[in-house]
Amino acid sequence: MDETDLTAEGVVLEGTNVGNSGAELQGETLVEELRAQIATLQKNDKKNKREITRLQQALTQEKYIAVTKANQLTARLLAQRNRDRYMKLLLGNSPDAILLLDQDSRLAYCSDSFQGMVGIKDVSSIIGRTLEEIFSLFPDCDQATSCFDSLQKRSNDKQIFEMGWDIGDEENERRFVVNFTPMRDQDNEHEGAVILFHDITALVRSRMEAERANQAKSVFLSSMSHEMRTPMNAIIGMTTIAKGNTDPERKDYCLQKIEDASVHLLGIINDILDISKIEANKLELAHDLFQFEKMMQKVVNVINYRVEEKKQNFIIHADEKIPASLIGDDQRLAQVIVNLLSNAVKFTPEEGKIRLTAELLQEENEVCTLKISVSDTGIGLSEEQQAKLFVPFQQADGSTSRKFGGTGLGLAISKRIVEMMGGSMWIESTLGEGATFTFVIQVTRGSEENHAALPAHVNWRNARVLTVDDDLETLSYFKEIALRLGISCDVASESKDALETIKENRDYDIYFIDWHMPDMDGIELSRHIRELRRSDSIIVMMSSIEWGTIEKQAKAAGVDKFLSKPIFPSSIADCLSDCLRDSSLHTAKDTQSETLDSFGGHCILMAEDVDINREIVCTLLEPTELSIDCAENGAEAVRMFEAAQDKYELILMDMQMPEVDGLEATRRIRALGTPQAEGVPIIAMTANVFREDKEQCYIAGMNDHIGKPLDFNELIDKLRTYLQPVDG
Repeated sequence: MDETDLTAEGVVLEGTNVGNSGAELQGETLVEELRAQIATLQKNDKKNKREITRLQQALTQEKYIAVTKANQLTARLLAQRNRDRYMKLLLGNSPDAILLLDQDSRLAYCSDSFQGMVGIKDVSSIIGRTLEEIFSLFPDCDQATSCFDSLQKRSNDKQIFEMGWDIGDEENERRFVVNFTPMRDQDNEHEGAVILFHDITALVRSRMEAERANQAKSVFLSSMSHEMRTPMNAIIGMTTIAKGNTDPERKDYCLQKIEDASVHLLGIINDILDISKIEANKLELAHDLFQFEKMMQKVVNVINYRVEEKKQNFIIHADEKIPASLIGDDQRLAQVIVNLLSNAVKFTPEEGKIRLTAELLQEENEVCTLKISVSDTGIGLSEEQQAKLFVPFQQADGSTSRKFGGTGLGLAISKRIVEMMGGSMWIESTLGEGATFTFVIQVTRGSEENHAALPAHVNWRNARVLTVDDDLETLSYFKEIALRLGISCDVASESKDALETIKENRDYDIYFIDWHMPDMDGIELSRHIRELRRSDSIIVMMSSIEWGTIEKQAKAAGVDKFLSKPIFPSSIADCLSDCLRDSSLHTAKDTQSETLDSFGGHCILMAEDVDINREIVCTLLEPTELSIDCAENGAEAVRMFEAAQDKYELILMDMQMPEVDGLEATRRIRALGTPQAEGVPIIAMTANVFREDKEQCYIAGMNDHIGKPLDFNELIDKLRTYLQPVDG
């Protein structure tokens, strides 16, 4: 047998040669035993390997579980840390002041806003203190103590409650809602409390402002009811008087009062519409070419009758550097000036003085900055009253017993219009000494048209002119205008001075004489002039009153012409041109009267659904001999025009009508496609006079727009624009 080394569990056997059979047998047995041992050892070895593998797998699994648990713990710690960070951010950035109390009602935490309330920089100095100690640190200890007492009484119940707390003085008062909330754990055991101070100062102030605004609107509505009922009572009352009276003069008086009250009522309605547009941010401005002086003349025409009623002295001074034509919204500009002048007339006593001035401050890149002022010698305003002037729904004197009426909207509307024109408005006033309202705006220079103010073939410097007026400012302005026009002009401030001047110098060609003067009125002075000098001189009477009031006396005294005050350069130029034409005439003429145009032979179509409105238009236009066919709605207007397109030369189209409104009717007429349908002028008639309303008319195909209630002169102007008057 070869020598073999066997190793099993540390046992080593060395092979031995056996010489006899017994020894061989014994050796074989030993070999078998050894083989058995080897087999056993090999079997155990496999088992041990399997066990090792299992133990290794178990170890790997345990390691995985341990790592997973560690990761989960780390994630939980990270999430907790994030929650703590966000909670700290929440508490630290909360607009509310927050306190956290522990089980012993001592401070465990406070937010930064609470530190700001108390004025503490180091929060650690108050952690662990009682509420009483903390509230004693407030600047106003008495107010803080009252809050603490209320908290102490109610916090003992450990129930949720809410209370109010005011802190600070009247000027810097702050209001808080204090919420107390107990904190309990899952076993409903008391763990402390949360106290939250919610600042409601802004909310309270907003509520108070809203209440004041509502109160102001209530007062406004009450005032507005009075303001609207007053002209309505006049209209109804004067109508009743006129119906029961047969005297023509008395009827005319009533009709005049009805007209005045109607205009006043319309002004109130326009104010309400304007302020509603402003509050809805829908007020828009036009950008049209207009003549500045003509705009000022319209303003004067509106306000002059009120000035005449109170016998006030109204003066206008316009800077000659202001361009003749401008681009902007002349209607809104006129509205602002009329509003300021109306207030000046209202608050200035009889025979007081009102002054309107316009000045060009600067011009850059054709953008002109105008400064316009209205001064009066009226009652003036206190500083408190001035603070209310430009606030909607408020008046300087809002009491029901106030002496002067008004809507309280005009100045607020005017200020907004001025701001939209790139400017501002302000007031300078002393109570009892009058007021000056001033505003600046920006408008664009328009195209210049150089027309000679006076006939070029006449050397006006050779014409001798004398102006007599007791108001020195008017004299100065008249002389300034005369210099612009190239006229030689002497002036006198009193009638006796004028007579002395005439006696000392040779006769004058033209006399401009004020009607109302203290020592000797204009009519008496005119009589003396006629007695002193040649009869071919022309005497022009100047006054703010209606010519008809003094016409008979003036003509008898030798007055030839009438010039309405306040005076404008163009008015003087027109008057001088008339003097040139009528130099041989000595019969006074009313320069303001005009012959009514005749439109005989023309036929128009009017679409209007209200009977009384149709009757008014037809009656107003009856003296013009204009032929008018009427349609009661838009659909009928379309049918009538389609059936007789050559007949109608113009269409007056109401906007709001049943079946088919004015806009749709216009679109249908234009859609007919015939030359007549495409070319016939269509004029809108509507009470909606805002810019966007007019734009809708133009988009629909209309040519023009006239507001309701209809202004007769405006209506005639529209007819002149689109129809050719018949020469008479």
